Amino acid sequence: MKLGYSTWAMPKIPIDTSIKFLSETGYDGITIATLPQFTTSINNLDIEERKRILNLSKLYSIPITSVMSFTNLMEENKENLKNNIKFVNDSIDLANDWETNYLITGIGGKSNELEDMQKSEEFIERISELGLIAKSKGVTIALEPHVDQAVEKPDQLVELINKINMDSVKANFDISHFNVQGIDVNESIEKVLPISVACDVKDERGVVPNWSYVAPGEGEFDYTNYLKIMKKADYKGFITIEISFQVQANPNYDPLETAKKII
Repeated sequence: MKLGYSTWAMPKIPIDTSIKFLSETGYDGITIATLPQFTTSINNLDIEERKRILNLSKLYSIPITSVMSFTNLMEENKENLKNNIKFVNDSIDLANDWETNYLITGIGGKSNELEDMQKSEEFIERISELGLIAKSKGVTIALEPHVDQAVEKPDQLVELINKINMDSVKANFDISHFNVQGIDVNESIEKVLPISVACDVKDERGVVPNWSYVAPGEGEFDYTNYLKIMKKADYKGFITIEISFQVQANPNYDPLETAKKII
């Protein structure tokens, strides 16, 4: 297994700084977030900037392992949904430009919303169309479940991925969303890892409804046990550290120091 770091933790840090710092700190790969509030907003990435960032990652020998373009693909407002779909579509092109196979995005919606057959069919049709585009570019869309959203439990995620039934649409396995629901780590890994192409970790305290995300090492997550189970499952890919916006809201939060302390 290799250790990656997501610039989700560094929305205001210039990408030149992030790439150099993470490489020199000892991380093996970098996930780059492209939402509007990030220095790497997709809106700021013309073709020359994309080439420059790719060359930086090669210069510092830290590959771009995935593009993080988290959005709500069950948005109820039609115009907003159209924009969200375009964001994912544009991000597929970006992943291709950055020579990475994986694009991480969200599902969204409300708890149990996909139990509505019409909404489920509409979502599957929507993501399948994006999956065909991704396949044509050699990219896999990695859908991430989220606590309190339409897909929040392992069984729901497995059912959805099986219904979509496309090699270009799989899962991003962020186990924290299952941990805060009190779901056993063994169950999460057994069910979700086989359908996943990328894995994230955070740290957390408590369970729903009284829970919070914290910086790795400051919570209750047993990383040693997790890594042992992942190794037993023969996982050889990246484990990427993600720092929640909840942690970043602390006025004393230092994105570079946090990344350095974790490793």
